[in-house]
Amino acid sequence: MKKNKRIAALVRNPLPTVHYVAPYLKQPTNPVTINLIGAGGTGSHVASVLGSLQLALLALDHPGLHVTVFDDDTVSPFNVGRQGFFESEVGLNKAVALVTRINRCFGTQWVAVKRRWNTVHEAFLKKYIQANISISCVDTVEARFDIARLLKQVAPGHGPQNGLYWIDFGNARYTGQVILSTLQTIKQPASESYLGIGKLAYMTEEYKDLLSNTTDRDEPSCSMADALQKQGLYINRALAASGGMLIENLFRSVRLESKGFFLNIAEYRQQPIPIA
Repeated sequence: MKKNKRIAALVRNPLPTVHYVAPYLKQPTNPVTINLIGAGGTGSHVASVLGSLQLALLALDHPGLHVTVFDDDTVSPFNVGRQGFFESEVGLNKAVALVTRINRCFGTQWVAVKRRWNTVHEAFLKKYIQANISISCVDTVEARFDIARLLKQVAPGHGPQNGLYWIDFGNARYTGQVILSTLQTIKQPASESYLGIGKLAYMTEEYKDLLSNTTDRDEPSCSMADALQKQGLYINRALAASGGMLIENLFRSVRLESKGFFLNIAEYRQQPIPIA
C-alpha cells in the first residue's frame, strides 16, 4: 500500500528534470579542449566570449581552455562592424585573425585551422575531432547535419580527447537559438530531489523536421547594408553573450535546468529550453 501511494505521489508530482554536468569539466587534468567550428557572424563573437571565460577560469585555479578555431573564409570589408573583426584584419583568414588577437591579448596558445571542419579528410579529423566540447556556428543546415554525422563517430576517450558536449548556435535576422547536446551518455548521480537526464538529443534529431524545411541564406553580401538586410546588427552579439552563459554554466554549475534557449531580440524575449 505504501509503495502504491509513493508511485501515485510521483505521478502527481514528478521530480524536476535536470542534467548533471560531466565532473571532468570542473576539475580537468589539462585545459578543456574546445573546437569552435565557424568564425563568422556568431563564431567571431563566441571566440571573444571564450577568451573572457579563459581568464575567469584561470582566476578560479582552473587549467582553462585550449580552443581550436576552424574557418576557411577571409575577412571582407563588409564583415567589419557586424562581425567581430577590424579594418586591420581585412584579407586575413577569419580563424587566424581571431586566434592571433586572442593569443596576444590573453596569453593563450590557441590554434587556428584555415579550413572547414566538416569537409576535411579522415586523417585530419582523427587529429582534431576529439575535443571535450564542440561549438558550431555555421550558416547552413547541410553543415549542421555533416557535423552531427561526424560527431557520432567520436568514441568516448580520456581527458582532453573525451568528447562530451556539442553546442550549436544558429540564427536568422532577429532570432536565434543555442542548443546543448551530449556526445555520450553522462552518468547522473542518484537524487531524491531531481531526475538526472544523462543523454541530451542532438538538435539535428530533435528539430530535424524544422531544419529540413529551412531555406539557407548563405550568399555573400555586397555591402554592409546588404548584410544588415539578412541579419540584424546585434543578433550575433546577443546570441554569443547569452550562449556564453550556458558555456560558463558547464564549468561552474553542478546541474543544468535548461539545455539552451530561443532568442528574439526584436521582441526582447528569451525562452529557455527545459531538460527533458
